[in-house]
Amino acid sequence: MKTLLSELLQTAVRQLQTQGLLDEGLSARIQLDRPKQRSHGHFASNLALVLAKAAGRKPRELAEALAAALPASPWVDKVEIAGPGFINFFLTPAAFQEVVRQALRDPAGFGRSDIGAGRHVQLEFVSANPTGPLHVGHGRGAAYGASLANLLDFAGFRVHREYYVNDAGRQMDILAVSVWLRYLEALGVAYPFPPNAYQGDYVRAIAADLQAAHGERFRADAAALAGLPDPAAQPEEYLDALIARARELLGAENFAIVHAAGLDDILDDIRDDLAEFGVTYDTWFSERSLMERGLVQETIDQLQAAGHLYEKEGALWFRSTAFGDDKDRVVRRENGAYTYFASDIAYHADKFARGIEHVIDMWGADHHGYVPRVKAALQALGLDPARLEVLLVQFAILYRGQEKVSMSTRAGEFVTLRELRQEVGNDAARFFYVLRRADQHLDFDLELAKSQSEENPVFYIQYAHARIHSVFRQALERGYALPQWAQADLAPLDSDYEINLADILARFPETVAQAALEREPHQIAFYLKELASEFHTYYNASRFLLEDEALRTARLALIRAIAYVLASGLALLGVSAPEQM
Repeated sequence: MKTLLSELLQTAVRQLQTQGLLDEGLSARIQLDRPKQRSHGHFASNLALVLAKAAGRKPRELAEALAAALPASPWVDKVEIAGPGFINFFLTPAAFQEVVRQALRDPAGFGRSDIGAGRHVQLEFVSANPTGPLHVGHGRGAAYGASLANLLDFAGFRVHREYYVNDAGRQMDILAVSVWLRYLEALGVAYPFPPNAYQGDYVRAIAADLQAAHGERFRADAAALAGLPDPAAQPEEYLDALIARARELLGAENFAIVHAAGLDDILDDIRDDLAEFGVTYDTWFSERSLMERGLVQETIDQLQAAGHLYEKEGALWFRSTAFGDDKDRVVRRENGAYTYFASDIAYHADKFARGIEHVIDMWGADHHGYVPRVKAALQALGLDPARLEVLLVQFAILYRGQEKVSMSTRAGEFVTLRELRQEVGNDAARFFYVLRRADQHLDFDLELAKSQSEENPVFYIQYAHARIHSVFRQALERGYALPQWAQADLAPLDSDYEINLADILARFPETVAQAALEREPHQIAFYLKELASEFHTYYNASRFLLEDEALRTARLALIRAIAYVLASGLALLGVSAPEQM
């Protein structure tokens, strides 16, 4: 409808230009909005107000001239001028019937757009350290990222989904030592387990597999671990010393085996967990590969050559304050080890080197301070920092009754994403995770997610879809043939219920485009709630299996279109559309 009305207004502008009432070169972007009050029409345009100054005419006078120049259309009932010069359009029932017909003609394509114009966009999301199973907080990033990727694809972008595997660095070393100590414990070697190592039972399971595969190959006596810093007074220094001692005792080859045992087991679990959640990736990118390919050193050399690095106190610093950051950042420590930041610079440089036009990173909200330094590094490398977009995702907070559940990975006290999915189901989890803006706190209500009631939005929407298919089954049971949907005569659809439902259907393409551009999948969730609610109202107030074949066919065609849109919208959010419940 917006496209049609835009074309009518463009025709009117050309007509006034032909009559000499507007300059030939005068143009403006045509904007059409839906008035909040139906008495102001179905759509309103401020075109006259935008053109008035350049045209040297009063806005209302220009609006009247534009309205008079509009060509006749079977979709427009009347046009009114309101306020200082708004052009209000009132549409005919035929216009809304045409929307239903479009949805019936191309169910899979209805709502798609080309606003993305094939632009290559990369989404990197979740990217949790492979140091433990995914917990319910990670689930929100997974649901949000996967839904946004679907939306962008539906809106015409070329989408690449990527998971950045942090398989190098200190956290992975802590995991390796945690596995090794549990392995020694299983062999009967008594040694205090550090409280700041990874505590979960999953570490014991990995250690048991390691023992089953390698026997006592990695055994060491407790005495060999003596002489380390005091774990109570210096817990982090103690952990670093323990890592160094493990490397010394095991040797490079054996330490690598223990390291890989933890990484591979947990990464496989993360892959499986996400796949079962309907979240898949085009690339699982290894941080370690940056080192192996020499990209970190190459990036540091590039910054050094450009004069953006300096040495201080034995470390190498990036002068990020020159690009708007609040302080300079270390890229290489005194011991010669590169920082996570150095890897991140190389990683983002590599993204753009792969030909990606726009990068969208989804980070936890606690990483907000990290954004300026990464953008600063891109600018220092001669890349446009605007090509990197960072979306901050608040972790979901899970409640059991009034009790907030702890989600500390090292302490091992967390509810896994798998446990949540098993309790409430994939559909409820995917839907509830995107019910709020990603940067807003989300309290996950377990009891509501499991309830089969009107208050549970995902159940209410799926029930609408199942209800429609129940009508079709009843029609067949009564001997009514279902029509060829795209050829159905929709002229009988003229009640307020039917026009309102068709109007909501007409908003689906607009909602998809807006949700994609604004990175807000929750707009789809709210749209589906409204469509389902209006359908249930229509269902309770109307009959479908009537003797009047014309009205029966038209109403069945309308609810068929509604079912298509419900299924399409749910699919964007990774939620199923059952035909029976």
